[in-house]
Amino acid sequence: MTEIVAVIFDWAGTLVDFGSRAPMGAFVETFGEFGVEITIEEARGPMGMAKRPHIAALCANPRIAAAWAAAHGRPPGRVEIDAIYDRFVPKNIAVAASHADAIPGAAETLAALRARRIKIGSSTGYTREIMAQILPRAREQGIAPDSVVCTGDTPEGRPSPLMFWRGLVELNAWPAWRAVKVDDTEVGVAEGVNAGAWSVGVAVSGNAFGASLEEIAAMSRAEFARRREAAYAKLEAAGAHGVVDSVADLGVALSEIEARIVAGERPGG
Repeated sequence: MTEIVAVIFDWAGTLVDFGSRAPMGAFVETFGEFGVEITIEEARGPMGMAKRPHIAALCANPRIAAAWAAAHGRPPGRVEIDAIYDRFVPKNIAVAASHADAIPGAAETLAALRARRIKIGSSTGYTREIMAQILPRAREQGIAPDSVVCTGDTPEGRPSPLMFWRGLVELNAWPAWRAVKVDDTEVGVAEGVNAGAWSVGVAVSGNAFGASLEEIAAMSRAEFARRREAAYAKLEAAGAHGVVDSVADLGVALSEIEARIVAGERPGG
């Protein structure tokens, strides 16, 4: 018997875009156009949130707020956040399709789930406009979840459980304790936990590690091990019930979760 009824995946860093790189340049470039320099590491901090709250979180960063005040005479407020967001979105849309390569093993993992009749959904901090650029390329590579819930589809995004729950409704899958969220961000892991589901963190392919395959290939073993350990620790601290390097390794984590379900364990217990 299949104990898991549904798996809901994140997109960037989980199914596509190894290293979750698409939004990073857009964030850095957008803030730069307003005369404020931010780093890639700073841009990664709130990843997984809807993009306007992500920008608001960046603006609340003390260093960035101080840099903004130095450039504009006051810290950024709602009007400034809206202006940044309005300029950011077209940039993110423009680069989305060029960062839609499937993460190795993603298509095979989804095919294995379908073979077991496990329902497949997704939730993302991307808008519908951004996903419109990604979905056709993803389908060409064998990645086509039955449900795609985007930022703006629910009153709140991550770390609230609302997108996850909407996905379960669209999939007609329940109870939540027999469903799994797979995500490379801390707020995405928390989304699953807050929904009463199991959460699996994806460490090396995603935002927590933050490197492309090419960059990883050029790393020393010591640097790779250090960054991998840090990525695992972040996702575990966010509440992940299991952490894997990438979606290609998900099968092992799901088997462990199914064993825990059979033993009578629940995600919050």
